[in-house]
Amino acid sequence: MTARPGASAGAAGPPTDEAPNEATNAAPDGAPLGTGTDAMLGTESDTDTGTESDTDTGTESDTDTGTETGAVIGARLTMPLFERLCGTLGGHPYVKVVVDRHKALWHILDSAVHPFHVDYIATTIEGLTLEELDADLDGFNRSVYQDPDRRFLLGVLSLHAGDQPNQPGQADQPSRSTEPFMVLETTEADTMGADLLTEFHRFVREHLDQSLALLVKPANHAQENALAAVPESVLPRTGSDALLAARPFVPLTLGSATGRLRAFADADAYRAARADLTWYDIVAMPVVPDDIPRLAGLVNALPTTPLSHTNMLAAGWGIPNAIVRGALDRIAADDLDGGWVRYEVGADGVTIERAEEPADLTQPVWHTQRIRIDAPRVEDVPIVPLSRLRAGDRRGYGTKAANLGELHHVLRHGSARLTGYYSVPRAPRPDLLGHLAGRLGVAADADLVQAAADFLSRHVSAPEGIAVPFAVQQRFLDSSRAVQQSIGKLKMALELGAMDAVDSVCVQLQHLIVATPVPDDLVRALDAHAVRHLAGAGRLAVRSSSNAEDLPGFSAAGIYESHTKVTDLPGLLDAIRQVWASLLSPRSVRLRHEAGISLDDTFMGVIVQRYEPSPLGGVMVTCNPTNRADFRNVYLNCAPGSTSAVVDGTALPLQYLYNTVEGGGRTLSLGAAAEDLDAETRAHLGRLALAGRLLQSHFAADYTFAAPLDVEWLLAPGGRVHLLQLRPYNG
Repeated sequence: MTARPGASAGAAGPPTDEAPNEATNAAPDGAPLGTGTDAMLGTESDTDTGTESDTDTGTESDTDTGTETGAVIGARLTMPLFERLCGTLGGHPYVKVVVDRHKALWHILDSAVHPFHVDYIATTIEGLTLEELDADLDGFNRSVYQDPDRRFLLGVLSLHAGDQPNQPGQADQPSRSTEPFMVLETTEADTMGADLLTEFHRFVREHLDQSLALLVKPANHAQENALAAVPESVLPRTGSDALLAARPFVPLTLGSATGRLRAFADADAYRAARADLTWYDIVAMPVVPDDIPRLAGLVNALPTTPLSHTNMLAAGWGIPNAIVRGALDRIAADDLDGGWVRYEVGADGVTIERAEEPADLTQPVWHTQRIRIDAPRVEDVPIVPLSRLRAGDRRGYGTKAANLGELHHVLRHGSARLTGYYSVPRAPRPDLLGHLAGRLGVAADADLVQAAADFLSRHVSAPEGIAVPFAVQQRFLDSSRAVQQSIGKLKMALELGAMDAVDSVCVQLQHLIVATPVPDDLVRALDAHAVRHLAGAGRLAVRSSSNAEDLPGFSAAGIYESHTKVTDLPGLLDAIRQVWASLLSPRSVRLRHEAGISLDDTFMGVIVQRYEPSPLGGVMVTCNPTNRADFRNVYLNCAPGSTSAVVDGTALPLQYLYNTVEGGGRTLSLGAAAEDLDAETRAHLGRLALAGRLLQSHFAADYTFAAPLDVEWLLAPGGRVHLLQLRPYNG
């Protein structure tokens, strides 16, 4: 079974965007990807030699001439010509186009020759050298992407299968058929408004094979807003959400594996077989649940989000994972269930094909390698307010608590590291600091470190709370002989590899922990700190903060508990015990054991926070998870009310990308929502994305500042963002 997105397969690419987008994948920059490309460019005089009648004939000699120069000028774009010039990006066949408004002429570029629109315009049309272009690259970009009186209109034409429904008045909208259609879009940083987009569409429509429908896809929220008043009968268009919904394939984690394929029609069938799943199995089902053991690969037959607990675990494990529509039907048709297969997920397709069972089942590396954990501190560590912690306190309180303490410090005092990400040249951009100034709304020569700190203090907050250290958990466990005896049984079962016994012992141990009274002196200490630091809170959130999570190769996403409906001291004590007990759940013990993490090394801290009501919550990763070479964009998922709907996979969230360099954002998917968020809320999300990038710089362990963060957040009334947790993103 192979899914290769394209005109015949449905043109499915990664959820960064449904059509190839230069600002995401290449960028609106003038620097070349390699050397020597300018030698292949046609000069202005060369391109002017072809008359309209010549190009319309589409003769073999004309087409060959265009290929030699890397562009075809003035021709009607037919399917044969498109196929000759197109590349593939994000699973879509595409060409880049330049419309010269002064000459009423368009240039269809061979992207293998011309990776950047700007290089082509500067060197081929305007006769500049690349050195001259680089000397004023930002100015040149502004002239072609932002000038309302610009000479050139730049865009991408991508080919899609006809899986778009007709809307009233959309004569140019293809019906639900197999007929292919074209999508025209600009780069995400382009400020083209309604008039220019309409002109662009009209010109391309006149020069495109009339048998192909043509839709415009707004490349950012500003373009969506600009087109809101334009009837779709005048400017036929589509959106990222509609194209994403039609995709037969979305890569979540790239990779390959050979294993035994296990297909399940529903959750009940999966649960009935779950105990028999092992490390070499590849599970295919509608949506893989978050209680999976460590496996060789995952296949989701229905849409999901990269930021669900399940998919975060898969990313941390580095196993191939994708959404493949119709996967279960194809697996059944090819009689693959229960057999050995080779499963490969690439950026442009997925393959599941029959394979021979290995003669020697060698256990994977993770079965023999230990995950390293820093020695914890479990003696004489007090309960403290979160705001007193710093990042170095993770050995006594866990990474989540320590990072929240560090966040409090940054919001109070700022940080010289906040601009680090923008201080590093990121090809093809030699300097990002000017763009940071633009995002912060200050002059280029302003104190950007101070401006970044002021921006965070205006728009971001960390809920107040207290941190309960590992030492309190250890005191509690030591207070009960029954608990200690049960822990001893669990250690013995793990040492003997008696995994059937492990599950039952874990369940008994969890019941013991929940039922064991907290020692009186600990109760008094917890109550005193809650009174001192959380007085007036009508509701509390109690969250885990272990030393056995957020580790390289082991994310532990979703395996420890949180409770958000605590209102009094008895409820607080119960929630804390529930969090402690989650460290010893059958699933968490199994996953850590598989990763080589000793039970003796694992501890659980607890965060008690003031609960913050919110109309909107979600998760952000400060990268583009399906295109890590994209240095501009930050990926956000959100749903009404809380973060839980995003991470537990129970509902499809709204999905966005926000450009933290040139600015702007775009909606990738509406998920289960009936409509998009309003413009004001989306603007708040844009500020959140920038805040995430600044905090990524502060929390970076090295001086590339490139390691992304995974951030859970809530949007408060008025637009201020509460950050509930920050941790490394290990996808």
